[in-house]
Amino acid sequence: MKIIKGIEGDYIETKKDNLFFDVKGLLHPNDRKICYLRFYPHPDGEREKTNTNFKKVYKLSERYALLREKYPVYLFFSKELDLEVQAVKNQDIKKIYTPRNFIKELLFKNKLSNSEKNSKDLCELFITTGDISNNSIGITGSTMVGLNTDDSDIDIVIYGTEASLEFQEKLVKIFKKSNNCRKYNLNEYKSHYDWRVAGSNIPFEDFLKSEQRKQHQGKFMDQDFFIRYIKSPRDWKGNFYDYQYKNLGNIKLKAEIIDSKGSIFTPCSYKINAKKILQSNIISNNVKIKDINEINSFRGRFCEHARDGETVLVEGKLEKVKYKNKSEYFRILLTDPAQDKMIII
Repeated sequence: MKIIKGIEGDYIETKKDNLFFDVKGLLHPNDRKICYLRFYPHPDGEREKTNTNFKKVYKLSERYALLREKYPVYLFFSKELDLEVQAVKNQDIKKIYTPRNFIKELLFKNKLSNSEKNSKDLCELFITTGDISNNSIGITGSTMVGLNTDDSDIDIVIYGTEASLEFQEKLVKIFKKSNNCRKYNLNEYKSHYDWRVAGSNIPFEDFLKSEQRKQHQGKFMDQDFFIRYIKSPRDWKGNFYDYQYKNLGNIKLKAEIIDSKGSIFTPCSYKINAKKILQSNIISNNVKIKDINEINSFRGRFCEHARDGETVLVEGKLEKVKYKNKSEYFRILLTDPAQDKMIII
């Protein structure tokens, strides 16, 4: 399976400003990659690479504010997405770091840091115990670009639709058999709660209801890990310009999950049967509730969040989606960590 460079899980280093961005999504404009600022040079930065100190920027709002103040060239309004996004033009890319190349580098590297060794060992555990092929797994995140700290997460990427679905099922046995690979305990869920709900006022009990059953995260050698699943290219469905999105405002509704198979992937998706609109400020009077049939998110926190047959309370941005100017439907996009939510009810 051939995977192109510059997709979800890859990182981009810029030529001019020495910035590092993490790529978002699988479909991109011809002239640039949609990606979000992650590391930037700063004299007081706690991370160091090639004699330069870097800081990590976390919150999405802070990333936009920093770019707007210092690096506005990396902001771009996409008429296709009806949204201002962060992006790097192709001619401004110094290097694209890929998880599939990085794992190969680690196999031949003589001296590994603790984070590199744990990342490599976890991949080898998944390969041997989970029957995942060498070509279907990679390592991303700060470790890949050499800007990790001692407490950085292990970020794993698995490629291929079928390989991902099969491996997800085998994780249950891996958690049971391995002494070094385990799910979070209650205290660890409590410590994750504050930054994962991001001020959205979701009760801890509701957070735990979804979080405890997720298989794509846990601890390896007492280091946090997160697995990101990427669909096979044949399942990407068209190119960037085949889609036209229109922001209609925010909506809150009840919905039944009718197909959650896409929930493990990034971006994640849920097919829904919308039941009742509870609140909205949408700008269109032509939205029929039966035409709202999908929930999507590029944020890992919404992966594996609900299952088939469950009823959820969902709040996010309502978008009209046109595909190749032929079919049209509505989706709810979860982006804002403080406002958007999906709760099992």
